Amino acid sequence: MSSSETTTMKIPKLPFLLLLALCITLYISYLRWNPSVQIEKSESDLKNAHGTVRHEIFYGIMFDAGSTGTRVHVYKFSQSSSGAPHLEHELFKAIKPGLSEYADQPEKCAAGIKELLDIAIEEIPEHLWRSTPLVLKATAGLRLLPEEKAQKLLDTVKNIFQSSPFLVGKESVSIMDGTDEGIFAWITVNFLTGSLTNPSAKLAGMLDLGGGSTQITFYPYEKSTFTGAPPGYITNFQLFNRTFHLYSHSYLGLGLMSARLQIMGGTEGEPIAPDGELITPCITPNYVTEFNHAGITYKVKGQNNVKSLYESCYKSVATVLTNKVNRADEVSPVFFYAFSYYFDRAEDTHLIDPSVGGYVKVRDFETAAIKECTSIEKTAGSNPYLCMDLTYITHLLQDLGFPKDKRLKLVKKINDVETSWALGATFYYMDVMKNND
Repeated sequence: MSSSETTTMKIPKLPFLLLLALCITLYISYLRWNPSVQIEKSESDLKNAHGTVRHEIFYGIMFDAGSTGTRVHVYKFSQSSSGAPHLEHELFKAIKPGLSEYADQPEKCAAGIKELLDIAIEEIPEHLWRSTPLVLKATAGLRLLPEEKAQKLLDTVKNIFQSSPFLVGKESVSIMDGTDEGIFAWITVNFLTGSLTNPSAKLAGMLDLGGGSTQITFYPYEKSTFTGAPPGYITNFQLFNRTFHLYSHSYLGLGLMSARLQIMGGTEGEPIAPDGELITPCITPNYVTEFNHAGITYKVKGQNNVKSLYESCYKSVATVLTNKVNRADEVSPVFFYAFSYYFDRAEDTHLIDPSVGGYVKVRDFETAAIKECTSIEKTAGSNPYLCMDLTYITHLLQDLGFPKDKRLKLVKKINDVETSWALGATFYYMDVMKNND
């Protein structure tokens, strides 16, 4: 054979393919079982900032049907190795008015519900629709309606939900118990701060002031709190492999809008005569305005010949709050977050930065109330009810047991997530649906 000729060595085809398959199998086994090798994960896996791999992306949808508006929370989760889900992202959207405004025409609430539902459909990948739980929980706005009217609203929503592509269970549309509202909000706050999954961390308390009800929830460390609490105020539950004992109560009718009506002498669900008025010392004397609440429009007028708006208003507030709330002494040393109307009224009076929130003492609300009540003796201003609202908050916090020098952390979001009960409720109802499968 000459040097210019090339020799080609032929390998039998079948043994070659078998050898190749064996090599591939051995390589895959090596990658799978060798912990030092990083394997590229599928699109459903994520890594956090520390490089920890999280698996299985899943979603939850929670509709918060409050007294003044309806909000949708679309949560994106990944499951961590610790067993607790990791919140990757929240999409939030709110519309007004609340469902209770449609009490006499329940079919008219459909447009708003469909608008929010479309947002969820757009946000969640199609292949996950059928496994994503869809839940609506109504709060004080519907609790205060006659049962028949409330049920028609819920039935309208349920019909819309059942025609959606999402997972809808038997209890997916209902009125939430007020105590559950407080507990779920507490779960949200302590999950977002990391305290819920850290056994050595101090657990924060939670204050929520809604339109129709207000809640207080905290983890008691003192025996006297357990023994001194009224029946039903102490509750137990399990979450993330821990058992929690909480002091929690919801005061129906003491949310800011319901309290306004009572302070002015009105009664929930009972319109006064068409030519009648609610007269109150908490707004500018002789100033005439309107108050819309639970589908009813009330005429309101400021009381004439009031020497001091703050003192007169404080007395009116006292008639509503006297013997209505339980005082818990242990709230003084506990760190508390406060949100909803606590935040809004602090923002209105420039006590906090609206973009980040801030710390406010109880006496700061009192100082703002006195200032606002004094200024509106001459002019009604842009918010004629601000004097009343601030006075009510001042009185309510002290009746709950908070001293005037107590600092509260006011927030709308923690780590860019809304600080409402919705996230805590989503954990709960996802667990319920999982166990019912």
